[in-house]
Amino acid sequence: MARFIAFLRAINVGGHVVKMDHLRKIFESLGFSNVQTFIASGNLVFETKATKTGHLEKKIEKRLHEVFGYEVATFIRAKSEVLEIAGTNPFAQSKVENAVTLNISFLAEPLSESSQKQLQALKSEFDDFHIQGREVYWLSRRKFSESTITTEVNRILGKRCTSRGLNTVKKIAAKYCSS
Repeated sequence: MARFIAFLRAINVGGHVVKMDHLRKIFESLGFSNVQTFIASGNLVFETKATKTGHLEKKIEKRLHEVFGYEVATFIRAKSEVLEIAGTNPFAQSKVENAVTLNISFLAEPLSESSQKQLQALKSEFDDFHIQGREVYWLSRRKFSESTITTEVNRILGKRCTSRGLNTVKKIAAKYCSS
């Protein structure tokens, strides 16, 4: 059995309230075992014999759409990937110490070269970005609610992404991905 972590978009935001025990039961009904949720924002840990994450994402998205009636974009990462993501800190320590937020956006596919250039063009004294595969690290010296570029970043990343704070990802990695 392989362990995976699912990061779901549109769970307990924007009026979409979902109880974690209900979400866990949905995952169990899909044949997954050892299903656990981590905080009420759509982070699920589960085990399965399946290994193709793209297939797992589609299976979960289909079932969640049937149950909730709206699209829930799903991003699956293997435990080794989550460990790597949590251990990556592409920014200088002095920048991190002065940051208000450091979020990781999980993408379905790596950004196109054009999108990468558009995102990097938004760098400023307040915001910095690092793109690594299917993840985008966004360090900001302001709250996202105060940022003047949040809308533009969301447009570039598109709806096929979801974000988590680095601290949340580190906690998931420490609790569920260690040997």
